[in-house]
Amino acid sequence: MTRFFPFCLMIWLAPGLLFSQNSTPEVSARARQIHDSAIVVDTHADTPQRFLDEGFDIGSTDPKDIGHISLDKVRDGNLNAEFFSIWVEPSFKGQYAKRAFDLIDSVYEQQSRHSDRMMMAFSVEDIERARQQHRLAALMGIEGGHAIENDLRLLRDFYRLGVRYMTLTWSNTNEWGDSSGDIDDPKVDHHNGLTDFGKQVVVEMNRLGMMVDISHVADKTFYDAIAVTQAPVIASHSSARALTNAPRNMTDDMLRAVTKNGGVVQVNFYNGFIDEDYRKASTAMRKDADAAVEKFVEERKAQGKPVSYADYDKIQREWAAKVPRPPFKSLIDHIDHIAKVAGVDHVGLGSDFDGISGASPLGMDSAADLPRITQALLDRGYSAADIHKILGGNVLRVFAEVERVSHQMQAETHR
Repeated sequence: MTRFFPFCLMIWLAPGLLFSQNSTPEVSARARQIHDSAIVVDTHADTPQRFLDEGFDIGSTDPKDIGHISLDKVRDGNLNAEFFSIWVEPSFKGQYAKRAFDLIDSVYEQQSRHSDRMMMAFSVEDIERARQQHRLAALMGIEGGHAIENDLRLLRDFYRLGVRYMTLTWSNTNEWGDSSGDIDDPKVDHHNGLTDFGKQVVVEMNRLGMMVDISHVADKTFYDAIAVTQAPVIASHSSARALTNAPRNMTDDMLRAVTKNGGVVQVNFYNGFIDEDYRKASTAMRKDADAAVEKFVEERKAQGKPVSYADYDKIQREWAAKVPRPPFKSLIDHIDHIAKVAGVDHVGLGSDFDGISGASPLGMDSAADLPRITQALLDRGYSAADIHKILGGNVLRVFAEVERVSHQMQAETHR
């Protein structure tokens, strides 16, 4: 989820900002065969906001639907497993857990409606079984540790309901971990990384078998998590800071640290995280964009109306449409860079689908376009085996190792 409350990543066109309109790869028969023979896993989609706030049905066949995820789009892109994001906007203070439970329920309800094409999944084995049955494996990850309300019992409850990763922070620093989203804000109380309780959270996640997600966290929080965890970490939707200087992205040193940890970095598809010119245009216009959003929020408050996800998405799409999208190459550059710095065993896909308000590169309009990634990697000389790792094999390896560490920790506890 790229949204910042009360700020938004609204993008305007900076003078001289031009992108090629003819850089989207067409998918060859060879690329399609490689893609369709892979287990394709995406570790971050914000579609539950649509389920809950808009009444969106994942089985929709509406040709006018502008969302990234539907069962037809998933089928066309051979997306086998999706981690649905359980994101709680910080404005729900006092009701974080309730909002998270409501979002979790919305995923289960979608699966119940479409059990012939979708199944809840809680393990690597479940993902493999779902693929064999030609059903979408629906998994869940909590985006933002504030959702557990500083209570390890709630963390355990979320695990029991099927949550298999948690992003330690969202764009807001919580009571036990610093976020990259507000690390430079002097009005926010910071902790110099993880507090002692934050470190307990990481250990308990290891014990449960819940993947530790370090997207969104401040750099010191990242290194604290790496030092504490006994299992590999993931970055569910982050890109490379060497190419796009966003604090959400990971430095090359961080990429190498993930390598030593055995983890995987899942590349975010959001334009502001994969294209430096796009990011600069956003930064240059941030003040005006923030003012426009704040005006909207105040008007809604004056009318006694809540500010919904659908409202934000509509506004963000209107602003994003003012700037040309960067080329498909920008996305592939980040995958390629991480593969070169961290190794091909440590990179994957974390799209941020349905959380980026149409601000994705040319040629990436929905899950149906995922085969274009395979084509682009093939064009750069990647082997079929390495492409399979990037498309899903790497995160499945990490997930399996997290499960193994969990079993080991629990066995040691009961000795």
